[in-house]
Amino acid sequence: MAYIEFEDVKKIYGTGEAQVRALDGVSFQVEKGEFVVLLGSSGAGKTTLLNMLGGMDTITEGKILFDGRDISHMSGFEMARYRRHDVGFVFQFYNLIPNLTALENVEIAAQLCSNPIPAAQALDMVGLSGRARNFPAQLSGGERQKVMLARALAQRPRILLLDEPTSSLDIQNQYQVLQIVRNICDADGLTAIVVIHDLNLALRFCDYFVLLENGQVYRSGSRE
Repeated sequence: MAYIEFEDVKKIYGTGEAQVRALDGVSFQVEKGEFVVLLGSSGAGKTTLLNMLGGMDTITEGKILFDGRDISHMSGFEMARYRRHDVGFVFQFYNLIPNLTALENVEIAAQLCSNPIPAAQALDMVGLSGRARNFPAQLSGGERQKVMLARALAQRPRILLLDEPTSSLDIQNQYQVLQIVRNICDADGLTAIVVIHDLNLALRFCDYFVLLENGQVYRSGSRE
C-alpha cells in the first residue's frame, strides 16, 4: 500500500449548468519520503487537490488514503487532529504575524502540537538562525518564506504541503527554498507535495510529478 493514495477523486462545485468539476476522477500514489510536484495551468485543480489532502476541503466522490487511513471520510474531531499532527502547510502568501519576531512566529505553531521541534532549531534547519530576532518587515521575501517553512517543520509533520511557495521569489531564493525541502525529504523521510508552475525547476528537485489538466491527471512520472 502506498503512503498516500488518491482513488478516483472528484470535487464538484455547484449544481446543474453552474456545475464545476474541479477534480474529475484523479488517481495517483505517493510513497513515503518522496518529493512530489503538482504541475498544471491555472484552474487545473492543483490547489483543490492540495486542500483536500490537507483536510481543508472535502471530496465529492472517491477516496483519499494516508498511511492506510481513509482521511476523506474522517469525523470533524479526527480531521482536526490529522491537520494538527500530520500535516504542515506552506502557502503562497506570507501569513506571518507582523509584530512578532521570526522566532516567535515559529513558536506559535510549535505550541499547537505535542512534540514540536524547538523553534530555534527549526529556523536553523532553513538557514535563518541569525535572523531569529528580526520582525517580518525586516526580512526579505525569501527569508519570510523560509520562516513559513520553519513554522511548518516545527510541528514535525508527516507530510508537508506547499502551495506555490516560490511564485513571488527570485530564482536564487526559489532554488534555496526547494533545496531545503529536498534535503529534509532525503534526511528525515518527510513526504512533500509542492505546487509549482515552472517545469524545469520542478524536475530539478522532485522524485515524481503529476500534471493536471481540466481536473484530471494528464501525465505522471519520475523526473528521469
